[in-house]
Amino acid sequence: MSRLNKEQTLVPKIGETNSSGQSEDDFDFTNNNKRLRLELDFSDKESISDDSVEETMNENTTTEKRPNFSAINPNCVRIPAIINLKPGATKKLIIKNFKSEPKLPDNYRELTWDKLRGAVLAIQKSKSVKYSLEELYQAVENLCNHKMAHNIYNSLRNLTETHICKNIEQFLADSMDRQIFLKKMNHWWQSHCHQMIMIRSIFLYLDRTYVLQNPSVLSIWDMGLELFRRYIVMNPLVQTRIVEGLLMLIEKERQGDTVDRTLLKSLLRMLSDLQIYPDAFEHKFLAATERLYASEGQRLMQELDVPEYLAHVDKRLLEEQDRVLHYLDSSTKWQLIHTVEKQLLSEHLSSILQKGLDGLLEGNRIKDLSLLYVLFNRVRNGIVELCLNFNSFIKKKGRTIVIDPEKDKTMVQELLDFKDKMDNIVCTCFKKNEKFSNSLREAFEHFINQRANKPAELIAKFVDSKLRAGNKEATEEELERLLDKIMVLFRFIHGKDVFEAFYKKDLAKRLLVGKSASVDAEKSMLSKLKQECGGGFTSKLEGMFKDMELSKDINIAFKQHMSNMMHREMINIDLTVNILTMGYWPTYPVLDVNLPNEMVQYQNVFTKFYLSKHSGRKLQWQPTLGHCVLKASFPQGHKELQVSLFQALVLLLFNNSDGLSFEEIKQASNIEDGELRRTLQSLACGKARVLLKIPRGRDVEDTDKFTFNGEFNNKYFRIKINQIQMKETTEEQKATEERVYQDRQYQIDAAIVRIMKMRKTLSHNLLISELYLQLKFPVKPADLKKRIESLIDRDYMERDKDNPNQYNYVA
Repeated sequence: MSRLNKEQTLVPKIGETNSSGQSEDDFDFTNNNKRLRLELDFSDKESISDDSVEETMNENTTTEKRPNFSAINPNCVRIPAIINLKPGATKKLIIKNFKSEPKLPDNYRELTWDKLRGAVLAIQKSKSVKYSLEELYQAVENLCNHKMAHNIYNSLRNLTETHICKNIEQFLADSMDRQIFLKKMNHWWQSHCHQMIMIRSIFLYLDRTYVLQNPSVLSIWDMGLELFRRYIVMNPLVQTRIVEGLLMLIEKERQGDTVDRTLLKSLLRMLSDLQIYPDAFEHKFLAATERLYASEGQRLMQELDVPEYLAHVDKRLLEEQDRVLHYLDSSTKWQLIHTVEKQLLSEHLSSILQKGLDGLLEGNRIKDLSLLYVLFNRVRNGIVELCLNFNSFIKKKGRTIVIDPEKDKTMVQELLDFKDKMDNIVCTCFKKNEKFSNSLREAFEHFINQRANKPAELIAKFVDSKLRAGNKEATEEELERLLDKIMVLFRFIHGKDVFEAFYKKDLAKRLLVGKSASVDAEKSMLSKLKQECGGGFTSKLEGMFKDMELSKDINIAFKQHMSNMMHREMINIDLTVNILTMGYWPTYPVLDVNLPNEMVQYQNVFTKFYLSKHSGRKLQWQPTLGHCVLKASFPQGHKELQVSLFQALVLLLFNNSDGLSFEEIKQASNIEDGELRRTLQSLACGKARVLLKIPRGRDVEDTDKFTFNGEFNNKYFRIKINQIQMKETTEEQKATEERVYQDRQYQIDAAIVRIMKMRKTLSHNLLISELYLQLKFPVKPADLKKRIESLIDRDYMERDKDNPNQYNYVA
């Protein structure tokens, strides 16, 4: 039993045939233009008439569901019902073609094309079409199915070409405003596109069959574009007017006028669709852009300051990107932006940097510097040039801070502030670019060593001022951050031995006089130095702390010893002694001063106690950094005076006399002349004047006399007399510098001997090169030559007899 739908036509498939030549294959349900008829043939040779079919249908109406074997066309045999055959009977259904094909009427082609032509002309003239689109589409399909596609395509092309050629004259008029011309062109272009869309919808079957089967044939849409391009846009006069009009509108917009961006977008899209955008428009547009910004850059560099110029460049770049976004083709973007960058930035890199970079850095103009970095990052060599000029500024500015002796007091703080400022600029403005970070370090290292030794000395003294007791400027966290910043400066210093010498001297004073603000801060600084320079650099400093810890234990044991001894004459005196290992501490001059008998006796007791615990050791008393607390009675009341040992010796002399001359004090105390003058100056000329000097004045002369100040008064019970021990004298500074110089001589000698012992024979130049690699402090070639001569004189090495520039090691 088979069922066919109305929309299907039965087409026989080619296959094997039976003895009568009929196909025995299955049905193929496909579209075919040929009309078919159906013929039923049964293997048992039974014939069934239409009447018997109808009778069978009537008989089975009540029992069988009525099938629908629909008619294919009027000439087909209709099978209204199912034929009931005996079970097991063989049934065959055979389909045969009509003996003659149907034909179109003779004038069908002409009539159909006239109908299509009228529709196309109506569309081109913007009139209503008489026929429906379905009817026109079916007409095109019928023509194509009867092998008329080629003629239809050519006729349609000729029709479109004629229409376009008729309309070109309106664009060739002599006098026409550019903007009016552009609007007219845009209107006609929009109309043409709309017309071609409608025409294509009618001839869509042609587009999908004939055009697809012939790759060399343009689609209807592309054919319309090609004709428009050939006759309209490729006309030299029309193209020139279009491009000049577009460039005029863009130039007006660049000058700040408002223009019709929709018009620009539509016409530029037209050029792109017609595939003439690069040749017809883009090259001329970029050339005009280059001329405009070249002249603008030259003019504005003279008229504007650098921040204003940078803001203008940034504005221009944003404007051009906006144009690309709104109406220019995206393929233009790179060349357009590159042109603007070249003319406004690349051509003026040096001028911008020389004219304004120093001012921006000096004024800490974060926003302007950020913009400068962003803009320079867009152009070739921009970052390199910016980095070089940044480096030059730091060296120039840093040199002014370091070289000027008048700025010594504020040098380190200025350097810290300058470093913070530059770090912030690198971090914020230059996006933490590693090139700038490295350049910053190199510049600081360069200028900070322009003045030999002094920055290292001043950094050590700055650390001392921050670690002293009484420094209430910062909390522990702030002090820790400050020490970290100081360590950054310390890394830049070449002469770290100078820092070590002064730091060691100041640390000794802080520890011995009890002026250290915090042991934790001291040890924190020590650990930073150790981490930076290694254990050898800080071994002596660590030894100083170790001595102070051991001294505490010794003093506890000594006080316990004194309590057991019951020395009544010493019960009112409290003695604390610091035992120092000579190799760890700075070298102090040995001074033999006249101490009161009570102090001498106390010293003897301690010496005996200590040597009993540590036999074989030798104690050398050092009064330079000793300090005392004296109980004093004044008419206004009792006070405690916190003084140095030398100040105490001088004041104790006035227990026996109200007035003494300078010479008498000197003879009685045996204090060194310079030290005595400083001591008397602190007692008689400072804020707390326990003594009166006659005559008055700042300087102490040999003829001056000093008397006890009975009118002395102070609101505090314990009074700190001017702390002269913490102040560095010129002699101390020179002694420290000399000590550093001597240490360097020893290091140079040791390095030369070490190298020569290993190499045995070496030329002068190679020896100098090796020394520069080994020595960690700056040294001049002349100084190295002197040390080589000294070693030759001392027979550590000798010159080669045949070659004076060659040295030989002497074993």
